Amino acid sequence: MHTGDDTDSLDRATRDFIAARPQLFGIAYRVLGSSAEAEDVLQEAWLRWQNTDRGGVHEPTAFLTTITTRLAINVAQSARVRREAYVGPWLPEPVDTSQDPQMGAERAEALEMAVLLLLEKLNPLERGAYVLREAFDYPYKQVAEILETSEANTRQLVSRARKHLAAERKEPVSPAEHKRLLEVFLAAAQRGDMAVLENVLAADVVSYADGGGIRGASRIPVVGIDHVSKYLAAFAPRFWPRSRTRWVEANGRPAVLVSVDGDPMALLSIDVSADGIDRIMWVMNPAKLSPYVASLSG
Repeated sequence: MHTGDDTDSLDRATRDFIAARPQLFGIAYRVLGSSAEAEDVLQEAWLRWQNTDRGGVHEPTAFLTTITTRLAINVAQSARVRREAYVGPWLPEPVDTSQDPQMGAERAEALEMAVLLLLEKLNPLERGAYVLREAFDYPYKQVAEILETSEANTRQLVSRARKHLAAERKEPVSPAEHKRLLEVFLAAAQRGDMAVLENVLAADVVSYADGGGIRGASRIPVVGIDHVSKYLAAFAPRFWPRSRTRWVEANGRPAVLVSVDGDPMALLSIDVSADGIDRIMWVMNPAKLSPYVASLSG
């Protein structure tokens, strides 16, 4: 039988969890690149929070952040095996950031599709350290406590993550230029206009189509300006005439939702530097696309 005190305690626990939730989701999502996996982590964190002796917890958000980060890192370690078995290129699961542009963080770091894709190549501890430091602005000392490691090691983890991202990704352009190039690219892709495509694509551009083996997406990334422009021109007449496009926001950047006969078929986003479009990302796997489309407001 529950007493009034138990109810008050659970009410307070619920309020504390709800207050911390945007931040907890933001951490788990960045570490995992998957909102479905992040939701599972939050469910587990909530169960643990309910079963914790909360009387000794002075800072609920700090406590919940620690549980969530550790759970997310554990899931990321087991997710590596699943990613290796994934059919075709793996892309992060997109999120609608129009309501919460920073996705619960101090800064909108480590949220763009291209960055999440690159973070996937780091080990989970490096990802956890980078996310807590760069997006949530946690001091190194606190990151070290959450990750159960030394402050010196934490600094190394963050430094390795930064170096990896700097080596793999050029300086991004302004949001206005990003949107302009996506508009030009979309129009040229729809027409199969090789000349314009070659003008906006970077020499070492990569096109990733994540169909999860379900849709007729390319099973390997298409690499280089010649291959990518020919590939886009070849499927233009088959793909675009039946499609409708809608401008949306995904992961803090403009994106294009492509539907065929009313069914969402792909979410198109790009990564752009001064050299042009470096990465083209087509999320086509219904397991990733459907939750994103469902979350769009209006």
